[in-house]
Amino acid sequence: MMQPELNLQLMDTHAGGDVSRIVTGGICAIPGDTVRAQMEYLRDDADGLRRLLLHEPYGIPEMSVDLLVPPSDPEAVAGYIIMEVMGYPIYSGSNTICTATAVLETGIVTKREGWQSFALEAPAGLVHIDALVRDNVVEAITCEGLPSYIDTYRATIHVPSIGNVTYSVAYSGGFYALVDATSLGFSLTLDEERRLSECAYHITEAIQAERGFSHYTLGDVGPLPFLHFMGPVEHLSDHSYRSRSATYVHPGVICRSTTGTGTSARLALMHYEGTISPGDRLETVSLRETGFIGEFTGVRQEGDHQVVENTITGKSYVLNRAEIIVNCEDPMVDCGGLTHILTSAHPE
Repeated sequence: MMQPELNLQLMDTHAGGDVSRIVTGGICAIPGDTVRAQMEYLRDDADGLRRLLLHEPYGIPEMSVDLLVPPSDPEAVAGYIIMEVMGYPIYSGSNTICTATAVLETGIVTKREGWQSFALEAPAGLVHIDALVRDNVVEAITCEGLPSYIDTYRATIHVPSIGNVTYSVAYSGGFYALVDATSLGFSLTLDEERRLSECAYHITEAIQAERGFSHYTLGDVGPLPFLHFMGPVEHLSDHSYRSRSATYVHPGVICRSTTGTGTSARLALMHYEGTISPGDRLETVSLRETGFIGEFTGVRQEGDHQVVENTITGKSYVLNRAEIIVNCEDPMVDCGGLTHILTSAHPE
């Protein structure tokens, strides 16, 4: 019996160099009353989509995937589920910037000249978006960063082959180890990318082996997945700062951008240290000279934590619109955990 042709519709985008593959068609309705529940279904029963698009021959682990799904919140125009090499983060700034751009480019939200506002639903909940359109081009997306806070300040751990490393830990959509790049011998330039990845791998492995982290409402969210290298902070003006930065995702990925959640984590640390105030902005600059701008918009007390409210601004570029042909007879392709959610595998 001839196998049906299986396919997916994608829009590839990037923000700051991080490629997000927006899945716009080809997937059945995912079980679950909320976007978070749909994410959990993919994670537990249909992880084949993530594996397919982030590994050879279709992709590489440095990419991300965002599946558009119906929202459960009536305020949202669309839901989206984020997939990365480390699994299913409940939020991501760069993926939100890319998804917001995609809903405008696909017409889910009609473009209007100037600023316009709408909301998306991430697994973390409702995300408000401000989009700037000029001459029909999406020039900027400003999205809410997740409320961020410092869990651990200036702890020390011994890392084999590196020595003693001082780190802080922030939560900004995932737990981040924050380390000073200069003290580890890095200038945060592109030629250091491989060494940064190796260094971050060893530090992250050491922290994971020593301890875990628990969010004050979410509880245990798994092993620490992120590390952020911090360069020196330049004070540009009364309310403006800049810092070279690099974000690592375990295992083995240095992000092309500085990442939105990494930038939010930096804002939380700067507030904790008393170096910024509401209204201040931090531009994080990547190894590839791309950047995001994080704005510290407010602070509130949640139990023992001072939680930093923030926004992230960046620009996403559309790379292509494509149809992926899924050939399950290809020995390079693993269709396990996938065919039961492809619409083309279940013709009406």
